[in-house]
Amino acid sequence: IKKLGTIPDGGGWRAHGRGSAPDRQAGVARGRKTRAGANPGRGYSYLHHAVDDHSRLVYSEILGDEKKETAAGFWTRARGFFAGCGITVRQVMTDNGACYRSHTFADALGDGVEHRYTRPYRP
Repeated sequence: IKKLGTIPDGGGWRAHGRGSAPDRQAGVARGRKTRAGANPGRGYSYLHHAVDDHSRLVYSEILGDEKKETAAGFWTRARGFFAGCGITVRQVMTDNGACYRSHTFADALGDGVEHRYTRPYRP
């Protein structure tokens, strides 16, 4: 999972300059969302990836969070994608994030799929 800051449609203030028309429009939209009860920040998008180690075929989705239910749902769709390409999954390797250590994700893996954790990278 890769966490990325959300950029407003048309680019942010860095692309157009502070105080420009697009920057003011984004500020107005942000104010409306805040008054409606939403988080005033733009938030994050989470890129979920699954890579077949042999063929290097990749399945990716942009999702709204990195919770256990989201990771389990992503895996279910990824497994279906790989099955449609004729790839049988026998082993899954993830980092040791909370969403991957959950029972929900383990249930989504199903029987016959071995799950291994990698240690986080420490330079």
